[in-house]
Amino acid sequence: MVPVSFAPLPFAGEELVLTKSNALYWPRERALLVADLHLEKGSWFASHGQMLPPYDSRETLERLADTVKATGARRVITLGDNFHDDDGVSRLDPYAAGMLESLTRALDWVWITGNHDENMHRSFGAQLASEMDVAGIVLRHEARMGETRPELSGHYHPKMRVHVRNRHIARPCGVISRSPLSGDRMILPAFGAYTGGMDAGSPEILKALSPANSIDAVLPAKGKLVTFPLYRAAA
Repeated sequence: MVPVSFAPLPFAGEELVLTKSNALYWPRERALLVADLHLEKGSWFASHGQMLPPYDSRETLERLADTVKATGARRVITLGDNFHDDDGVSRLDPYAAGMLESLTRALDWVWITGNHDENMHRSFGAQLASEMDVAGIVLRHEARMGETRPELSGHYHPKMRVHVRNRHIARPCGVISRSPLSGDRMILPAFGAYTGGMDAGSPEILKALSPANSIDAVLPAKGKLVTFPLYRAAA
């Protein structure tokens, strides 16, 4: 049973739920999908002279564990850029490494690799893949322009920027395109603690999800899915 506080999202004949932690839960598969963890980004910046608090991996993994518990997921599939670089797996502190090992032992875990970690040299006992197909939905790191199958991806870290009561608010969001020819496709929000964001309506994102009849930014708010139109095809 998925908590009612989660926002339901119809997608390619399935009902998914977008959580407030920026994960996507697939109830029928009992699978939790997360994109762009960018573990050890803080230590990468430190090695390049920019000192950031070195606890981003712990925070990201704790939120992931909390989301697994909240949804009852039995499977985790990541959508690439799991580590900020190929050597990130070697820089995990013992506490974070222990958390990750516990999670991968307890769950059916699949790492889909991305452009930041194409050569991950340690999987913590989990499966590694460049992409995969689950129930006819393609899971990969970066959306493939012109893809004709339903697709879930990450890479772009989309954010929705809005003005509310004279305040500028930017929140991570998903971006979903719909087309009767190519089906539903979605770019997930970034899950990692140290991840910036690209404007959801940027030309790069709209191009990646083309062709489409409609493209919308989606984010959960108080148990509902809020939709912001980004593109509509000419009638």
